[in-house]
Amino acid sequence: MILGAGLDSVAYRSELAHRMRVFEVDEPDAYGWKQKLLVETATTAPASVRFVALDLEQEPAHSLPARLARAGFDLGRPALVNRLGVTMYLILDAIEQVLSALAGFAPGTELVIEHLLPAEHRDEVGQPYAELVMTAAAEQGEPWRTFLSSNTSTPSCAHGLQPVEHIRQRDAIDPAHWDRTDALRPFDLSVPTRATVPARA
Repeated sequence: MILGAGLDSVAYRSELAHRMRVFEVDEPDAYGWKQKLLVETATTAPASVRFVALDLEQEPAHSLPARLARAGFDLGRPALVNRLGVTMYLILDAIEQVLSALAGFAPGTELVIEHLLPAEHRDEVGQPYAELVMTAAAEQGEPWRTFLSSNTSTPSCAHGLQPVEHIRQRDAIDPAHWDRTDALRPFDLSVPTRATVPARA
């Protein structure tokens, strides 16, 4: 499941696409935009893709399981939930409501989510990048709203999820790949987190 799917294309390009069912969840306007682009580019959505139109800031997050079930999602089986690139655009209450809803999914469900660091926790590379992108996002009507400190992952554990690991960009790949001659460098701005739904007693 991809929460805040936008123009995510994993179901259209992954070699594993034929082995999985992908549920793309996003607000109705984003859903409509993607459908329009698919038509304009003569792109057919794979049979494995299900679109679920749901605005998680305007509608209660507890409606997510029912919406997914109507689209064919099996709530009794573990799933992988992708929540990357979304948290910064939501208020904290909306983030917590979604986490609470996800904690009710089948044990073994895994969530991958990221949060952005506040200015005082960014490094000398992350801060100017953040200023540029934050300004551009605000001008497009999509301001960044929520930041969490480096030692406070998303409030997942408060909602019954079990954090597995927090990953700095520098540690996401083999260190040898950062030995570069171009300008690409790791920086401290976002922190991805893996969490799971634990077994129930």
